[in-house]
Amino acid sequence: MIESNSTYFKTISILIDLVLVNLAGYLGYAIAYDTFGIADGRGINFLHILLINFVWFNVTQITKIYQDMFVKDAIPTIKQSLWSLVFLGVIIFILVAYLRDFNVSSRLIVYAGLIFAPLFLTGKIVFLLLRRSSRAKLINYKKVVIVGAGPLGLDLKNYLEEHTHLGYKVVGFFDDAAEKQNLKHVIGKVNECIDYVKDSNINEIYCALPDRALAKIDTLMRQADKALIRFKLVPDVKDYFKKNVMVQLYGHLPVLSPRTEPLEILSNQIIKRLYDVAFSMFIIIFVMSWLAPVLAILIKMESKGPVFFRQLRSGKDNQPFYCLKFRSMYMNSDADSKQASANDVRVTRLGAFMRRRSIDEMPQFFNVLMGEMSVVGPRPHMIQHTAEYSALIDQFMVRHFLLPGITGWAQVNGFRGETREDGSMEERVKLDIWYLENWSLLLDLKITFLTIWQVIFGHKNAN
Repeated sequence: MIESNSTYFKTISILIDLVLVNLAGYLGYAIAYDTFGIADGRGINFLHILLINFVWFNVTQITKIYQDMFVKDAIPTIKQSLWSLVFLGVIIFILVAYLRDFNVSSRLIVYAGLIFAPLFLTGKIVFLLLRRSSRAKLINYKKVVIVGAGPLGLDLKNYLEEHTHLGYKVVGFFDDAAEKQNLKHVIGKVNECIDYVKDSNINEIYCALPDRALAKIDTLMRQADKALIRFKLVPDVKDYFKKNVMVQLYGHLPVLSPRTEPLEILSNQIIKRLYDVAFSMFIIIFVMSWLAPVLAILIKMESKGPVFFRQLRSGKDNQPFYCLKFRSMYMNSDADSKQASANDVRVTRLGAFMRRRSIDEMPQFFNVLMGEMSVVGPRPHMIQHTAEYSALIDQFMVRHFLLPGITGWAQVNGFRGETREDGSMEERVKLDIWYLENWSLLLDLKITFLTIWQVIFGHKNAN
């Protein structure tokens, strides 16, 4: 199998999805009209079928679902698939509502949609699973060279080789340093780069020269433009930022931020808030409505004190708020300063069960409705612990850029409960920051699912 197969697989994918569209339409017709024959043409004709196929094809072109099929990761692929279904539904609704000639039965459309959506999504999931083993072989690689064989250039080469799904193949380096001329991966000097690239049909040049070589960089960039070769500059920012940065252009001025923050975008904030409200309302109406009275009786029967426990914790922007829980301990004076630990004598028998299943956290869905928390986010800490950890751990306060969550990426990855082990809190902070930088609605859904799984089957670190 050769590298140029991407066009072939793209065509196959388009045809398979069109077959699914028509299969779903046929099955929807059979259910709606209780017949497997369409000779009488009731409720549909050839122009209707042609129009739906035309609409679907153009929807997928808008969402770019078939673009870079072997380069895109799973979550972007599923996201584009969901958007394709949404756009298709909206356009079909408009056609039914406003196009008189498109008088297709609403039952047929509903049945066809209910069949097509799971068929289509299942097909994409199967594709992603089959792609895993042969992904690197199917990518149509772009050949590139790197100018500058220093630490920055070598880091870039290693990154591109480790992340083969990005679709780049490093041919070699160009560097003027005498001590590097005999190295196996160095092809020649900087002034030889353009001629080599033109003769070898190279797609792009990555320049990783240091800032002091501005004259060489400028000359190389101009030569690349004249030769119609794409030129990309890799600035050396490791002295300022230790990991990925976000680059924005203010006019002609590049502005670098130490991290990307998807939830700084208003549309993402609205999506996350809608999910928080919808999921919290579902839990409160269908679970808390009967569970809370039962637990209230059991909590009161076992020990004296209130049913709910309020604790002041650090929220977004380090603003304090009262976090709600079902009371799981006997009344004690250390509740606001000392973490619960395994075999903690303060924990009641019912409390131990609730903590193992995270049931004690469920009143926090009211915090979510009040906008003080989110369903998914970094877990909030007691005010005292926030002050202690912020003094000991770099970037600890970064997690407070987000609303705290009932569950989080750190928790579903095993970092929950008492922080006894060395490095445990540092790992939680890393995972919380990773979540901040990589948020998506699909990631929230994944974390929610994993949390429900752990609630059902328990977690060894819960206490």
